[in-house]
Amino acid sequence: MATFARLTGRVVAGAGVLALSPVLGLATLAGMAMVGAEPTAFAVTGLAVFASMFFLGLLLCVPRPRVAWGRWLRAVVVLGVEAAVVWQVSVATLRPAPSHTSLAPVAGQREWRLPTGSELAYVRLAPKRVTRPDPVVFLHGGPGVADLAASSAFFGKLAADGYQVYVYDQLGAGRSARLRDPRGYGLTRDVQDLEAIRQAMGAGRLNLIAQDYGAQLAAAYLAAHPDRVARTVLSSPAGLSQRASTASVLASPSDPSQGSSTATFSASPTEPSQGAPAWEPQARGTDGKVEAAAVFGRDGTPDPRLLAISTLLRVDPRAAHAFAGDRELDAYLDLVRRRAPHPCPAAATGSGGYVGLSGRAAPGSLRLSLTKATAPVLIVKGQCDEQSWASAMEFQRALPSATLAYLGGSTYQSERYLGLLRAFLAGRPVPAYEGQGPPSGYRGPA
Repeated sequence: MATFARLTGRVVAGAGVLALSPVLGLATLAGMAMVGAEPTAFAVTGLAVFASMFFLGLLLCVPRPRVAWGRWLRAVVVLGVEAAVVWQVSVATLRPAPSHTSLAPVAGQREWRLPTGSELAYVRLAPKRVTRPDPVVFLHGGPGVADLAASSAFFGKLAADGYQVYVYDQLGAGRSARLRDPRGYGLTRDVQDLEAIRQAMGAGRLNLIAQDYGAQLAAAYLAAHPDRVARTVLSSPAGLSQRASTASVLASPSDPSQGSSTATFSASPTEPSQGAPAWEPQARGTDGKVEAAAVFGRDGTPDPRLLAISTLLRVDPRAAHAFAGDRELDAYLDLVRRRAPHPCPAAATGSGGYVGLSGRAAPGSLRLSLTKATAPVLIVKGQCDEQSWASAMEFQRALPSATLAYLGGSTYQSERYLGLLRAFLAGRPVPAYEGQGPPSGYRGPA
């Protein structure tokens, strides 16, 4: 009986060590990354710790036989299992996952090289004769979820009304440039880029059409430059008090007909940062499904490389970027978005690499600043919407001149939506939704 108890104790202890081995390996990887080790060094060190602990766990699980041939057999079995497991984990960890190919230019694509240092891809659509002095600028969501071709095709229809229309990929998204240090992304940088864009256009004021996270960007720009905004449309806006973005991450569609939401790393963008912002993973999703999806491979089993990337993102985004590049992160985020729950059918066709994981916490002063805004604002919600109804209510309460419109069953690519845009931009009345709660039939988050 005592022998059985000892054997049971060894097996339980061995199983515990085996379960602990990947945790200690990831902790070592994170620690080495934090002290500035190179990717090869922190990856190999983490694997070495994992291999050592895994070997110890195997020895504890397999009792030592008394006979010589049994001991030899035990050694062969333990070393064989150790070699097979460590080899598979090492290959899976060190071999880059399939990555996205470079995006081909879209028709009419150009590039802004801004004084901020950002290089942004954009499309300009103009009528034969410009009759509206204030250009229209579309701000996509995500962050990092851009579809330059689809967005320019849809919003370019406004050029028929005499507007110059500009659609661009924000820094780190789509066809625009990426940063080597992901900590450089943030709401402050996006506002600075938008003001530099206005100056590059030579426009006195802008008409802003924003979606999802783009609504936060539009609001922050409106607060910083109230005299530079003619009119603003906030479609499926991400809320003023939440953090808009994702490894945790990422359930965001890039289809302009839907909203988008992503999980988040939070940075504090209340002021232009000179140092590194604090990154904190904040997953959004149903019952943790989004966060869980971030570390599972296509076959549903834990993926060692995704575990390593997710760990590095939490401790040092620069180390994560050195370990896995932007194109690999594009594919990684697309995988997680496909696995994440969506209240509405949505297609995710554009990723933004690390910008999709950067924090977008709205500054605490933004809500107060918006109460002083005088430019007309239209808030648009659809029947099937990724963003919550409460988010739209936040904007309506903060913006005294805001009007809320409900699309019903129409999408953000429909003729009805386009008609709302045309009427509002021209200063004509639009049908307002007067209720405080979502109407009957609404299928988005409350």
